[in-house]
Amino acid sequence: MRKTVVIILQIILLVGLFSCKREVSEPVNSTESFILFYTNDEHGWMEANLETDGAAKLAGLWKSREGYDGSDSYLILSGGDMWTGPAISTWFDGESMVEVMNAMDYDAAALGNHEFDFKIDGLIERAEQMDFPILCANIRNRIDGQIPSFVDPYRIMNIKNVKIGILGLANIVTAQINFPAVGENFEFTSYASAIEEYVPVLKNEGVDIIIIIGHICDNEMKALVPIAKTHGISIIGGGHCHPPLLEIVDDVLLIKGGGHMIGYAKVEFSYNTSTDNFQIIKYELVENKYSDPDSEVQSVVEYWQAETSAVLSEKIGYCSESISKYSPSMGNLITDSWLYTFPDADVSITNSGGIRQDIPAGDISKETIVGLLPFNNIILELELTGTELLDCIGTYLLLGGMTTANGNFLSDGTPIQMDDVYTVLTTDYLYFLPACNFSTYDSDPVYNSVHYRDPLIDYLKSLNTSSLDPLNNYLDHTPRR
Repeated sequence: MRKTVVIILQIILLVGLFSCKREVSEPVNSTESFILFYTNDEHGWMEANLETDGAAKLAGLWKSREGYDGSDSYLILSGGDMWTGPAISTWFDGESMVEVMNAMDYDAAALGNHEFDFKIDGLIERAEQMDFPILCANIRNRIDGQIPSFVDPYRIMNIKNVKIGILGLANIVTAQINFPAVGENFEFTSYASAIEEYVPVLKNEGVDIIIIIGHICDNEMKALVPIAKTHGISIIGGGHCHPPLLEIVDDVLLIKGGGHMIGYAKVEFSYNTSTDNFQIIKYELVENKYSDPDSEVQSVVEYWQAETSAVLSEKIGYCSESISKYSPSMGNLITDSWLYTFPDADVSITNSGGIRQDIPAGDISKETIVGLLPFNNIILELELTGTELLDCIGTYLLLGGMTTANGNFLSDGTPIQMDDVYTVLTTDYLYFLPACNFSTYDSDPVYNSVHYRDPLIDYLKSLNTSSLDPLNNYLDHTPRR
């Protein structure tokens, strides 16, 4: 009996040891894999054009090429400047682009300078409609030093037991290149100080991976590599400067997908929860071409196409050959149209950055002109002496009614006299821009309440151009600078 008990105990012990051995020897898969899609400077380009196949086919490409199924294994991020571009976005103050990006399942976007194009209230309204947050860790209310309610400094995503922290940055010059209200209400702190402040916060929250998404250019991204490396950050996404970027700098991956939805940066990475090992597996730039459209995104785009056509389809002219936004003839056309509307003015001045598209060959509609001149700028009337005028135009602004190409002359050949006073037209945007000095010389301009695109529309209508007498017959191709 005693021998039987001993044998039974031995069997139990062996079974226990065998069970323990199996449990320890079983491989534990603690590595989780993820895929990041990154775009930047979308600027409302949801429709297909010569550069890109548009938002619906981009979303379709994610599905057909990358196997995107809406699962948590994928991150979709933007470097900011989501709207202001073609009329389908601009006319509706970015609402249409918000709906498109919602349908595309974006997870977060950095705060771009053009997010303020429809004023602060417009940005707040767009933020409330978004299914994903706008991120910015380096913006503060001037009144209380807090981050404003329409952005978050970061987002933490808990995916497959891995916490991923996404930290946003706005461009440090955002206040300087927007209307005064932005600078009056908000301060933009340095990128490094924001990183130093919020990385400890994220780590206290238990994040395993930190990704920076910033509306910052290539040189600014590279300047952040040392501080990113110090904090174990291996991916920095950028924006503001549109061209794509895919570069490893001192083990930190810098990415931009390229503006206007021409493509995306794709990054595959993994994280081992047992060893805390983060690894970038593969990265590439993918062009937005040759895919089938995603049906949900396409339906959103088609809805806004119909809305745009309903209000902006009126034909106002005809162009036999396209007119480049960069050409002297384009700048001359726009500034001359202002003098058509305000014939008593002497000079008109605008900036090339306010001209955002070409005029393509064919019928010209109001939709064309809204995309060409998309900002909510109005025309102001100033009184400047010749000396003040020449100081304000500097070396880069576009001119109507005068030339500096071979001396400083009015369009009728009269030399500009330094002490004479001239009536000058410009935009409220340029008037308040610190680099231009307009407000220094005339503190009480006349607000005409005329949108800067309206004179061009009226001028084109007055020409009554057609295929037999196209707009190209009326262009001045001579540079005025």
